[in-house]
Amino acid sequence: MNVKLKWLPSFIIMFCLFCIRGERTIGAIFDDGSFLYEAAFSVAIDAVSKNEDNPFIANVIKTSPGDILEAEKAMCNLLESSTFAIFGPTIKTTVQHIQNIADFLEIPQIITEPIETQNRNWSAVNLYPHHVAYSKIFADIIVVKGWTDFTIIYDGSEYLPYLDSIFGLQNLIAGEDISITVVQLPDGDDLRSQLQTIKSSGSLNYLVNCGKDKLPQFLEQAQQVGIMSDDHSYIIMDPDFQTIDINPFKHGGSNITGIRFFDPELKDIQDYTSSLNEKLKTLSEGKIENEISKYGLTFKLALVYDSVMLYTSAITAMGLEESANFTCDSGETWTFGATVINYVRTMEIDGLTGTIKFDNEGVRSEIEVDVLEVMAHGFEKVGTWTTEDGYSGSRKNIPAVEQEGSDSMKGKHFIVLTALSAPYGMLRESPKKLEGNERYEGFGIEIIEELAKMNEFNYTFEIQADGVYGSYDDKTRKWNGMMEKIMDGRADFAITDLTITAARQRAVDFTNPFMNLGITILYKKPTKQPPDLFSFISPFSYAVWGYLAGTYVGVSVLLFILGRFAPEEWQNPYPCIQEPETLDNQFTLANSFWFTLGSVLTQGSEIAPIAVSTRMAGSMWWFFTLIMVSSYTANLAAFLTVESKFYAIKSVSDLANNPYGLTYGAKNQGATYGFFKESDNMIYQKMYLYMKNHPDLMTESNEIGLKRVKSDTENYAFLMESTSIEYMVERNCDVAQVGGLLDSKGYGIAMKKNSPYRQPMSESILQLQEQGKITRMKDKWWKEKRGGGACTDDDTSSGDAQALVLANVGGVFIVLAAGSGLAVVCAFIEMTINVWMISKRAKVPFKDEMIAELKFIFSFSGDVKPVRHRESSGSGSKGSKKEEDKEDDDVESTREDERLDAPTPHSERSSHSHHTLHSRRQSNAVQMAKMRKYSRQFSNMTK
Repeated sequence: MNVKLKWLPSFIIMFCLFCIRGERTIGAIFDDGSFLYEAAFSVAIDAVSKNEDNPFIANVIKTSPGDILEAEKAMCNLLESSTFAIFGPTIKTTVQHIQNIADFLEIPQIITEPIETQNRNWSAVNLYPHHVAYSKIFADIIVVKGWTDFTIIYDGSEYLPYLDSIFGLQNLIAGEDISITVVQLPDGDDLRSQLQTIKSSGSLNYLVNCGKDKLPQFLEQAQQVGIMSDDHSYIIMDPDFQTIDINPFKHGGSNITGIRFFDPELKDIQDYTSSLNEKLKTLSEGKIENEISKYGLTFKLALVYDSVMLYTSAITAMGLEESANFTCDSGETWTFGATVINYVRTMEIDGLTGTIKFDNEGVRSEIEVDVLEVMAHGFEKVGTWTTEDGYSGSRKNIPAVEQEGSDSMKGKHFIVLTALSAPYGMLRESPKKLEGNERYEGFGIEIIEELAKMNEFNYTFEIQADGVYGSYDDKTRKWNGMMEKIMDGRADFAITDLTITAARQRAVDFTNPFMNLGITILYKKPTKQPPDLFSFISPFSYAVWGYLAGTYVGVSVLLFILGRFAPEEWQNPYPCIQEPETLDNQFTLANSFWFTLGSVLTQGSEIAPIAVSTRMAGSMWWFFTLIMVSSYTANLAAFLTVESKFYAIKSVSDLANNPYGLTYGAKNQGATYGFFKESDNMIYQKMYLYMKNHPDLMTESNEIGLKRVKSDTENYAFLMESTSIEYMVERNCDVAQVGGLLDSKGYGIAMKKNSPYRQPMSESILQLQEQGKITRMKDKWWKEKRGGGACTDDDTSSGDAQALVLANVGGVFIVLAAGSGLAVVCAFIEMTINVWMISKRAKVPFKDEMIAELKFIFSFSGDVKPVRHRESSGSGSKGSKKEEDKEDDDVESTREDERLDAPTPHSERSSHSHHTLHSRRQSNAVQMAKMRKYSRQFSNMTK
């Protein structure tokens, strides 16, 4: 008991120490409406607590964006639960409100937002660079670039403080007359009107200060209005410039400069990004994944991490264990608040965003950034800027890469006309609102993207709203649709399923075809024929069935004849009588037919051939039936599993003849219709007149034609290009392409006549074809995207089963015939030998015996054959002879009685069962008579 009690003081001390230390809670209020800040804060807390004995605990409260009262309530809740500091919020109005409360309660507030004012400048620590120091970066860049005339484009009044040093440039460049124009962007998404005004002013240099969300939209619309070329330069002030997609702008020729606070390729940044993505996935329950990796780590999220590292380092260095624990209404303040703030401001650490250091005013003014420029290969670091040294260039000499394409297109902007025709041009499916070129995707869209990269030009897509590609009107003598816009110069290029025709080629220029195709027919898939009631006959042709029936009859008769020829088939019906008066033959005509039928049906029979000839004939018949039955079974399986199909039309000739009340049409005034109109083929002219006389059968689009083909209310076929049919067949399993191609043509990119861009565009298309890129694009948009590959072609691997003809099984008939002939020879030889032996034994002429045998054989008198020459025993007494005669009379009497019981010869019931029963009765009677005879003989001998 004493041993146990001696450890009690130690446990009490450890427990008291644990109670005194408690949990070190760091509170945060986030009102950004997402999981980003919460995830960044949680990852940072986990990182700083990794090797701590007393880890920090994150206490995050999320509030509605901009709700001041909700944010105030959240702060009071954090104070009541004991906290060392308050991080956040993120929106300027709520930040300032929380800052007032934190200032009154002397609670440290950590901010990572661009707030230029801090009340009394002591309760808040802001890691976002001070606006004066931040604006100094861009003032120095402008000086280095030598801009003396530029336009400042800003988004809102909150960005004006960050232009402070810019407005003081007049004093920095002595003797230079600097002209600065300030323009504010309008509210809303359409900035083009304001940008047109900037363009008309003649300004070529632009300092852009707007948020990351609006920056891509601004650059895209600047490109559209034509102020992004070799003559224009941009400086982007947003620190997240490196996170936007610059691919649409890197070939425009404009000099675009920006900054970054960290290199995304550094290991620390990549580790933090990976951890942030995992936390986001957890917090959003899998709804958000890899968002940071996709768009890049933003400056503010990196600041959240740095702020947690800075503040927790200060708390740990001070050894502070007592947190603020009171209510907002108590009137108390945190005793250590001012001490912590002062200590934090004296610290200096290396964070993700560089060195974190504060000046005497408590603001972050020590800054070091990389200066970037947009090149054709992406971002390139061209220099650095620090607060101490200013700008210093560090551009690397990158060897020039031979660019494909032509300098005549480099840096220029083009209007590309397209139509919403799947899969060439389609609206992109996205839960977000998309702008500009991002709204569209498809085969044609991707081709233009590749051509733009190769030739370094910029472009903007416009949609042909009415979907008319263009045809020539003989009455007005004008073109319409896309062709008209190209000819008028309202668009530079047109790409869709636009067919190159002779008429169009005379009006505009086309590039080399990027796809070859032809006209064919879209129609319903062949219908399946209903099964035939007598489909079991189908495996053999009628000729084979006829030959099989004739062979069956012939072999049956042959066995009957062979049975009469073959001596061994004539058997003693009474085995106990060695010298019977008659012999029986099992191969009656009925039994012969039964034997062959049982073999055909693979059931067999109780009749077994005895003679060599009959066995040979039977074996050949069995072999014949084996092959025939196997062939029938195999072909029957094919007929039962493969369903025949009904083809209403198989070619354009069938369609022209209009079978089964079938109607057809094409796209109104399209290239397909023009093909039939211009053709001199009689069938095609006939079809053209039919379509001309039935305008109701023409459609305004291919999609309408597809709907009419699939409709159950009309029997309609649609004529269109094979590539479009391939796309539809991949997604609509009830339609198919019918027949081959009627012509050969191609799709090309249309441009104005005598355009200087035709040659470089054509060369680029040829390069894409040689590299296999266009083929991969086609597989992607035809067989993978938007439901591609949903239908498999079930007609390619199976065909209609064909009936077996005589040529397929004729060899079996030959084998059967040869075997049957050989059986006949064997039977005749057997008969001849038997007749010769009988004639010798009975001492009668061979000729007479042969004639008698042949007469009996061909008399077909039945299956009982009398014995013409019986051997007499000559031994025995007269009395015995009499007794034997008596016994013979008894046997004969018994046999006669049994014959009376047997069915009559002409009876239809003389089957093998009766014959068997009759034979058994005869055998029993003969045996009984024989036993009586032997009994009497034995009695006489004993006497």
